[in-house]
Amino acid sequence: MVSSAPSDLGRRRRLLYGRRKGPKLSAHQKELRRSLLPQLTLALESGRDPRTYFGAGVEDVWLEVGFGGGEHLIEQARANPQVGLIGADPYEAGVAKLLSKIDGGSASNIRIHEGDARDIIEALPDACLGRVFILFPDPWPKARHHKRRFVQMEMLDALARAMKPGAELRIASDDAGYVDWTLERALAHPGFLWTASCAADWRIRPEGWPQTRYEAKALHGPPAYLCFMRRGNM
Repeated sequence: MVSSAPSDLGRRRRLLYGRRKGPKLSAHQKELRRSLLPQLTLALESGRDPRTYFGAGVEDVWLEVGFGGGEHLIEQARANPQVGLIGADPYEAGVAKLLSKIDGGSASNIRIHEGDARDIIEALPDACLGRVFILFPDPWPKARHHKRRFVQMEMLDALARAMKPGAELRIASDDAGYVDWTLERALAHPGFLWTASCAADWRIRPEGWPQTRYEAKALHGPPAYLCFMRRGNM
């Protein structure tokens, strides 16, 4: 499967913040990029029903923005064989780690976009995603860098368009400033409803939410698990 970026998407030129390159890849990782990655690369087409990127039997599609080492993506794919999982991450080393975890196992319901998740979100038709994960994004803690944060009002607009009514948006962070930033914007957005009813709902990782390697480190503080539901009407 060959990745494509149709010219009719009309995406404006923009910056992608964060690393693309990392440590030197091993010979095995380089071979997986050569042999396995082309089979799993998302052949992006504007307006295409995302279920058609996968084989028969896929009933819903979920998107993970920035999958890191791929632990969460892999576990969700294995636990939900009827769901197609799209993982977007521009970091070459992270993609290599994911490929190493997939190597030799079933990956029929995983597709990879080694690039900007915004490309995928913009290309998707309306109301097609059943769940979106934004787990431990770069907090960009300095005030002058807040514009680089992935969670922005315009991004919530884009996600609300692409998500089905009743779909779930999961956002996790171990940075208190990013948690406050996210809540301020999501609570103000007419397309989303915070589903928490008590503190335990965001302090304790919910069932069916696999742990990531980064989460286990909790570098900045106790993680917060924020779940939002896409409202039926905006």
